[in-house]
Amino acid sequence: MKFGKILTIGIGESSLGPEYWKRLDMLAERRVNLPKDSPDIRAHLADADCILTGFGVKVDKADMAAAPRLKYIGVLATAYGKIDVASAKAKRITVSNIAGYSTEAVAEFIFAAILEHIREVEKGKRQAREGNYSESGFNATEIRGKTFGILGLGSIGSRTAEIALGFGADVRYWSRTRKPEIEAKGAVYEAADSLIPKCDFLSLNFALTKETEKFLNDKRMQAIKRGAIVVNTAPMELVDIDALERRLAKGDMTFILDHSDEMTPEDLKRLSKHANCVIYPPIAYVTKEARMAKQEIFVGNMESFLKGSPKNVVN
Repeated sequence: MKFGKILTIGIGESSLGPEYWKRLDMLAERRVNLPKDSPDIRAHLADADCILTGFGVKVDKADMAAAPRLKYIGVLATAYGKIDVASAKAKRITVSNIAGYSTEAVAEFIFAAILEHIREVEKGKRQAREGNYSESGFNATEIRGKTFGILGLGSIGSRTAEIALGFGADVRYWSRTRKPEIEAKGAVYEAADSLIPKCDFLSLNFALTKETEKFLNDKRMQAIKRGAIVVNTAPMELVDIDALERRLAKGDMTFILDHSDEMTPEDLKRLSKHANCVIYPPIAYVTKEARMAKQEIFVGNMESFLKGSPKNVVN
């Protein structure tokens, strides 16, 4: 069994290695690649039975109505908040993502970013390059014994909890459902609004949904503990940017993010004015291992669907 026509939207040629494009092309009669802002998308939906999207590409009810043959949507990302999964389910369209491919990469980056900040690693490297090898003036702190909060205990949040426990932190979390397996390792479940004010470190690990959009609202932003470090390796739509800017202006907490590629230039300019906002390129998921897993799961999802055993279905 093959797809008649695959329409890729917002997936560059470099997103997959040649061997994976070859495997993908074996699954369809033909393939059409379009950028996410192409005016030709709607016309090509008419006879597409498979849509493959890059990160953050929107596929809504109207798009599905324009694609009467559509039976499969594959997302080249873990996040699928831009896909109208309810409409897809109503139309019996399978939606699959690539959950879990970057779990280790992102969890490790969270601690890399925290340690770089609390141990003043950048300052130390810069100073040594200038020939100054004195430790005088450094002001570091440790993770051990601190309250480490995690909002969202999916695969990345769970791995983050395990690593934080390994550091000897007091790990607390809130998630839609409790996670007995993580609690058995030492993490403590607590309501989000009770948890946030206690945290020395706070990691946001939600998937973007209507329920999690602007979860870190003005009330919660102002409740963050003085001196806390907040790390968001998830979409910035989880955060009320206006509220974040007001809190940053107080200069009493640090916010670290890496989803800068999906932010507007205006918002990036606003936040970059604050020295206590650390902005990275979207590098949390970038490891050799994660890239291989990402491609394998993505194409493997398609192969499994065509065999009648769909995997990583989100609807």
